[in-house]
Amino acid sequence: MLRKTLDNLPYALPYLIVTAVSVVLFYPTWIRLTSEWLEFEQVLAHGLATAVIYVALLLIHPPLPTNTQAPSASRFQVTGILILLVTTLVWALLELVRIDTLTYLMLPAGLLATSWALLGFYRALRLLPYVILLALSLPIWADFIPTLVAIASAVVSNWVRLFGMTALIEGNSITLPYGRLVIADGCSGIRYFAISILLAAMMSILNDYRWRGWLCFLTAAMVLGLIANWVRIFILVVVGYQTEMQSDMLTDHELMGWVVYGVFILPALYFAPVNRRKTADAPEAKRFSRKGVVAVLAALVVGPLALSVLQLSGNETSPWAPQNAAMIPGQPSELPLQLRLPDNLDHKVWATPGGAWLSVAQSERSAATDHKLVPYLRPPIDTEEWLLQETQGQVKIYQNRVGRQRVAVLQWYQVGDYATESYRDAKLWQIPATLSGANRFALVSVMVECEPRQCNRAIENVGAAQNTISLSPLPPENKASSQ
Repeated sequence: MLRKTLDNLPYALPYLIVTAVSVVLFYPTWIRLTSEWLEFEQVLAHGLATAVIYVALLLIHPPLPTNTQAPSASRFQVTGILILLVTTLVWALLELVRIDTLTYLMLPAGLLATSWALLGFYRALRLLPYVILLALSLPIWADFIPTLVAIASAVVSNWVRLFGMTALIEGNSITLPYGRLVIADGCSGIRYFAISILLAAMMSILNDYRWRGWLCFLTAAMVLGLIANWVRIFILVVVGYQTEMQSDMLTDHELMGWVVYGVFILPALYFAPVNRRKTADAPEAKRFSRKGVVAVLAALVVGPLALSVLQLSGNETSPWAPQNAAMIPGQPSELPLQLRLPDNLDHKVWATPGGAWLSVAQSERSAATDHKLVPYLRPPIDTEEWLLQETQGQVKIYQNRVGRQRVAVLQWYQVGDYATESYRDAKLWQIPATLSGANRFALVSVMVECEPRQCNRAIENVGAAQNTISLSPLPPENKASSQ
């Protein structure tokens, strides 16, 4: 293995240098990503291992050499230089407003653009499969969890009905005669899903699959990972049903899950087509382009250096509060539906004469929020406790899974002068809001508890309360007293 690595080093070295240059160009995001790898959270436990695998594959199985000198090569390289500069500018803007998900996605794009500028289009194209593998280490997997939970809930619920089990199925909740099982985020199968894709990418690179082979192998791996998770959940439901929820497996099923996953994925890896690479005998292409080196230096100036000296700061702002004097301050514990909020949000509530509750959880862009205008928020309503029963316009009706009471809720995100119902849109709105000097963010909620038999009046009260709410900064004297 060592002899093979040394023989491949001349082919791998240019790509290793390109990787190092890309890390320097986008170092603030790489440093933050490394810290997330070292936390070994559920959705990113494979992150550090993926980065190590990327480097190892470059050393033991580098991209096939090419000395293609097409007439349009110089034009392609100019295109690569322009793409590198544009990528760096976009990354710097996203890093400035700290939209972490998008800045992380810029890392593989920046690596590919750096390779294109320094090595040319064709050699960058050879690196693309390795960049795709490295992109699997990005913390983007949490965005797949709600979808995977919904799919798993639908599939397992149908299997429960098919096998004739007595169960009450409500969304991701399966209530058996002996207890209740909730298909929560931990049952999404995100680990199996991510590791399946990683294994498929490794096998595709080691076997030098073409794009059709890549797509087929990746698709098969993703499907097997999902099916393994569905089978795992269904086994737990069957065990809970047969043992009247007394089995220890219901609380400790980590090992069982990996055994089920291995039953599905190991045969697929064993029977995967194997292609042996022939000895590379192509002459080594020119190492680095002078124009590309100049472009990298220019990108260094317009990217991390400019970011370090550019400071967009605004004046300290007062907290928002409703202008309606008829609203009575209350306590967050009095809300009919409790919200899950981070500690860095200042949470205050008011009651209206019509029976509605107004909740304003806000923060100011500062070191306490990691200089983010829109801080990280998990879904504020706990779906394990509250089931989304229906949606009427902008108002959502939630039903408590235990107490069965229902609450009409209207929520939106206030980002400076911009308002949106979507958290993802709020993350995007912080770009113009930050550039305009806005420093304050809030999650605004209006809620009314429904009557025992209907929610029509509660929905009307939510709409009426929304029309009377106008947020404005507290006067200085009120601000001091509110804190």
